[in-house]
Amino acid sequence: MTVYVVQEVTGRNIISAEQYGKLELLLPSGMQLVLSSQPTVNKLKRKLKDFGDDDYLLLMGDPVAMGIACAIASEMNRGRIQCLKWDRMEKRYYPVKFNLFEKGEIDDWLW
Repeated sequence: MTVYVVQEVTGRNIISAEQYGKLELLLPSGMQLVLSSQPTVNKLKRKLKDFGDDDYLLLMGDPVAMGIACAIASEMNRGRIQCLKWDRMEKRYYPVKFNLFEKGEIDDWLW
């Protein structure tokens, strides 16, 4: 199990996300996608090539990078993605599962 952290955000403590898997940083802090979008896409494709049902995306950083990461993870895992959502009130992460390729209502706990 791996938690893919989309982009480093300086000063943000994400250690508690380790309960869902080993943290792996995809992009460094301050990386500008406007100036280098295709190299960023290629880098994310390489790093997410093994994204599977047991992995998570931790969506932080540049919104465009988060969108690209979701699209690539979805492509690599037949539409199925799990993200970690931070709850400020509870001060903890909650997993959110979804399938971008399914049509209609599905039971998101059944892959």
